[in-house]
Amino acid sequence: MTRTHHDLFAKQHLETLLEIVGEVTSSRKIVSETHEVDILFVPDAKVQENLTALGILGQIAAHICLIEPFRNSVQIDEVEDCIGKLIHFTQELRRKAKREKQVLKRAEYPRLWILSPTVSEGMIQYFATLQQPPWPSGFYFLQSLRTGLVAIHQLPVNEATLWLRLMGRGSVQQRAITELLALPPGHPMKRKTMEHLSVLQISLSVRQNLDRTQRELAMNLTPVYEQWRQETLQEGRQEGRQEGILEGQRNEGLSFVLRLLTRRFGSIPSETEAHIQSLSLSQIEELGEALLDFSQPSDLDEWIKSHL
Repeated sequence: MTRTHHDLFAKQHLETLLEIVGEVTSSRKIVSETHEVDILFVPDAKVQENLTALGILGQIAAHICLIEPFRNSVQIDEVEDCIGKLIHFTQELRRKAKREKQVLKRAEYPRLWILSPTVSEGMIQYFATLQQPPWPSGFYFLQSLRTGLVAIHQLPVNEATLWLRLMGRGSVQQRAITELLALPPGHPMKRKTMEHLSVLQISLSVRQNLDRTQRELAMNLTPVYEQWRQETLQEGRQEGRQEGILEGQRNEGLSFVLRLLTRRFGSIPSETEAHIQSLSLSQIEELGEALLDFSQPSDLDEWIKSHL
């Protein structure tokens, strides 16, 4: 279940990285009461060569799995809840196999990966976790439960762990952001990751009464947004047409406004979205300021009516 703006970033970040190597299902509901897992991933055998580009995340993605990223240090009861989801989902797959007169082998059972910015020593001892070579430091396993607990702050600092460290906190995330910005412009995952981080930065910047950690996160993300925006505008300039630049600015603003409205009110009716799509650049900028004061969907409807 998505808990914060950062959790939403983590889901989008993982979805974008993993979609090149398999099937990603976000917010997948699990039967037996109402359980929802952040990410269900099923690898695609036809694109396994792409796993290498994801580093250690590619090793995680080599097998069907549930992925639960946490913004704050995961607690014991949260780990137990995640394990419960894994058990229920495994039972669901076994029932499906039985209906189809197939056998689900234990080697085919899904695994669970819990991603936490930090993990306490007490947590490690409580679950009697084990480190398992060749997995790097920061990986702990509840082997009999097919569960891996990832302490992001303990991961080695290298490109193989970059995509996971971007979901860390404080100096860990800040260093990962610096490494992300230093990647060459043509890196296949750089642009999309910067876009997701930029949306997170915008989402935080429009909120009031941020706590200390949220303000710190917004500051860490500012260089990402600035570089992403500059590169987006530069693409328009390289075309050598003023209208290309303006259209690039309009598309960028439109994308941000739609994302922010979706975060605030959920799905937007197609008719409303069509009206927003038809707005000029100046109107999009005006809507971007006005939506900060919207408290309900009817506020958006009234604004659109007054600008048609």
